[in-house]
Amino acid sequence: MKILGISGSLRKSSYNTAALRAAQELLPQGVTLETFDLSPIPLYNEDIQPFPDSVQRLGERIAQSDALLIATPEYNHSIPGVLKNALDWVSRLPNQPGEGKPAALFGVSVGRFGTLRAQLHLREVCVALGMLVLPKPELYISQAEGKFDAQGRLVDASTRERVRALLEALIAWTQRVS
Repeated sequence: MKILGISGSLRKSSYNTAALRAAQELLPQGVTLETFDLSPIPLYNEDIQPFPDSVQRLGERIAQSDALLIATPEYNHSIPGVLKNALDWVSRLPNQPGEGKPAALFGVSVGRFGTLRAQLHLREVCVALGMLVLPKPELYISQAEGKFDAQGRLVDASTRERVRALLEALIAWTQRVS
């Protein structure tokens, strides 16, 4: 099974990108997780034709994957513009690669509430694209500075188990709905 990981953060030391790296470490045998860097994707503009190569590559990676794992920070009670922008581009691709694609959402924040509000908005956007969003478990990783070490490794044992549980649920969900 191939999972495509997408981080909604461009920051070099992003906790969300680090959480995707932790997910790679926690995958069962026979499952892979490739991450996609959103930084080359330009701001959405319907006048840009043909679709930029970076957008085409994202669409191809989504189409080639069995499932998506999206890690989002929370910016002003919602998802980052870079993530929304990438999903807006994908929604315009002719082959609609997100349609029917199983997806799991999670996020990391330094605050007490994790990324609850961002994930609610992201869920709406993903459903609008026809993705089959995993209903449970929900994973909000809060107070990140105490869960990751200086090198960005997820060291909190209970959080690692929660990430593992999310991955197991995504795998089972993908097998069920595919």
